[in-house]
Amino acid sequence: MPWIVGVSGASGTPYAAAVLRALLEAGEAVDLVVSRASRLTLLDETGISFRDAHWQDDLREWLARGADGKPGTFDVDVSGVRYWNAGDLAAGPSSGSYPAKGMLIVPASTACVAGVALGLSKDLLQRVASVTLKERRTLVVAVRETPLNGQTLRHLVALDDAGATVVPASPAFYAGATHIQDLVDFVAGRVLDAAGVEHGLYRRWRGELGGGTAGK
Repeated sequence: MPWIVGVSGASGTPYAAAVLRALLEAGEAVDLVVSRASRLTLLDETGISFRDAHWQDDLREWLARGADGKPGTFDVDVSGVRYWNAGDLAAGPSSGSYPAKGMLIVPASTACVAGVALGLSKDLLQRVASVTLKERRTLVVAVRETPLNGQTLRHLVALDDAGATVVPASPAFYAGATHIQDLVDFVAGRVLDAAGVEHGLYRRWRGELGGGTAGK
């Protein structure tokens, strides 16, 4: 069964790329939903146009880039990905009978958070999130916004009450980050931790002070 990854229009496409790479490296099947707004963000942050007719080539180019935008940083096999257009509300994942382990929304915009919390299902991404909640499957929402107003905070509480796990895109520094990719990988790793997917994206806390400065 696949993990469904939803990419909304919030800034933070490197987070989505890191999660996708780690899932594929772990041997997980992935169903991908890219919102209309996220295509604009991806174009702005990477210069890549995500096209339905060429999604495999565009995805491969996207996942090959490092968080610093350098192309060719990673070599990624995208054969384990199945893509669904965000406007296709008849897609497989729109039904609770479609087998899936759960859903990861990364990054999640405040508009996406509101839509999922209110059950709007205005596109496939929101519909799949609604299905994930009603089927009591794992839903991880990596919200990327600052500051957060009261309305968004209430929506996040509603998602928590509904069974979702809210993971703010908040990098930590105890793992000894020396590069922007390290900070991105920490957030991606915490998303995968919430989903129970094994990875080696960051150095875990072992109760020893100064571990993050080792080797510097």
